[in-house]
Amino acid sequence: MTDEQLPARVFPNRFPEAMDFRPGVPQDRCHCFNQVRVSAPAAATSFHPEIQDTNAPGWLRLLELIEEAATDGREEFRPLPELSPEQRRQIVTLPASIGRLTAVRTLVLYGSNLVRIPPEIGDMTNLEEFSPYTSGRLHWFPYEITRCARLVNSTVSTRSIYGNYKYRPPFPRLQPPGDTVLDLDGLDPSRWGTTAARTCSVCTGPISATGPHQTWLSKVVATDVLPLLVNACSQACLDALPPAAKGYIPTPHRGGTIEQPAPR
Repeated sequence: MTDEQLPARVFPNRFPEAMDFRPGVPQDRCHCFNQVRVSAPAAATSFHPEIQDTNAPGWLRLLELIEEAATDGREEFRPLPELSPEQRRQIVTLPASIGRLTAVRTLVLYGSNLVRIPPEIGDMTNLEEFSPYTSGRLHWFPYEITRCARLVNSTVSTRSIYGNYKYRPPFPRLQPPGDTVLDLDGLDPSRWGTTAARTCSVCTGPISATGPHQTWLSKVVATDVLPLLVNACSQACLDALPPAAKGYIPTPHRGGTIEQPAPR
């Protein structure tokens, strides 16, 4: 049988209802690093500085959708098709109330404009499948996602994440905690990666007012190796972290110019 006679292979879209073909641009462009090929030498990276507009219609609608899902106890949560393209573009993070969705088993954020996910995702104790696929501005995840003990399936655009094995884009350099008292509910995301760090990613204890002890750790989460940002209360909690995934920087690190394994 010739190639012309072979039947065409059809790959079904796993999330057809998550696609949105209405006019509009639901995603902003990201120029943090090259997601197509290896950069030589790779440029330094920094966190996305965007702060969520909590008065935006898209944000307010998302709050409503989370409330509805928490009330009816649904097992699948796919909020973005419920928003217009412009409303989707307004969402750069998720509300802390996402942690109320303890019955949800499948969370789909296909094609989002997200730049960060809050640590409260770790409260989704029944989460089994997490799919932020084609979210090209989402470069890292909170360490708290490892608390989702039932999470076994993930679909992540790995070429968009820090330290991915294809291109090894560098991690942003993390800042050490200092002596200045900070507003832990109003952190500068361009420096800390997050806008809030109240409790320790490791022990869940309170974080000092001078700020979190931060580190990066690449770890297997479900079916992907994800770059995880740890906000710890102390060096002791950092020392208690597990080793990294094989083929990645082997220990927790502070990012910046640290050497990574060669791309594969």
